[in-house]
Amino acid sequence: MALGRGLASLIPKKENKLADFAKEDFASSGSDKESVFYVEIEKIKPNPHQPRKNFAEEALQELADSIKEYGIIQPLVVSKVEKITAAGKSVEYQLIAGERRLRAAEIVGISQVPVIIRKASEEEKLALALIENIQRDDLNAIEKANAFRELVDQFNLSHQEIADKVSKSREAVSNILRLLSLPMEIQRAVSSGEISEGHARAILSMGENPEKQRAFFKEILEKKLTVREAEEMARIIKKVVLRRRIAGVDPEVRALEERLEEVLGTRVRLKKRGESGRVIIEFYSNEELDKFLSKVGIEDR
Repeated sequence: MALGRGLASLIPKKENKLADFAKEDFASSGSDKESVFYVEIEKIKPNPHQPRKNFAEEALQELADSIKEYGIIQPLVVSKVEKITAAGKSVEYQLIAGERRLRAAEIVGISQVPVIIRKASEEEKLALALIENIQRDDLNAIEKANAFRELVDQFNLSHQEIADKVSKSREAVSNILRLLSLPMEIQRAVSSGEISEGHARAILSMGENPEKQRAFFKEILEKKLTVREAEEMARIIKKVVLRRRIAGVDPEVRALEERLEEVLGTRVRLKKRGESGRVIIEFYSNEELDKFLSKVGIEDR
């Protein structure tokens, strides 16, 4: 799907200015419709609305190697920014699309890059930067969530409208946006790849209490849980919490459970019936089981 046509369909009809801008077919930047100019690379400034914050170094280097051999095949798209200074009028260019190409060209050391110059408002720059990255699926989950949030805030789009235009379900859009409710350290972990979007969803299932979310996040890291293990652990914890709410928990029993958990390094449940009962020791991976066995003096399973 061409980016221009995608943008035209994404922005509601009431945004006629943006829709008209999109009709110029942004994706056809290499066509004969528009003139291509060569601009000094130091005059091109990044798009402040760029939603993508992380650029994989390896992929960027691969693009740089390709540019070194074949040149830049598809021109960048920029807008002209004229400034009045004490020395007179100065001209710079603000990037609308093509930041990976710009960064790769800087790696190669190219002094000039091919561009197409477009007149664009700040709203149009924002929309184009967001849609280009969303449609190319270049964003991590947090970057995508922030991009969706800007579409909601800047263009008053509903979750359903965004879903319809980026080929996702409304539930998927809503779930991605929910990631922004997580504590910032967890969001950073998702952005950096320390945990996955699936882990983050498991953390969200624990409820809205940020301290509980942080505690579960720490447990995922310490125990190196897979997404499936984290989901199972979240399910068990919620079931235990629900049972305790219904039945009530003896504070002495809970205190003993916490002491056992601290010593054994895993979740412990104490079922007491009069003078007898059961101690249930939970584990969520073979590695965790091995650590527990080692603590109680069993080295080999």
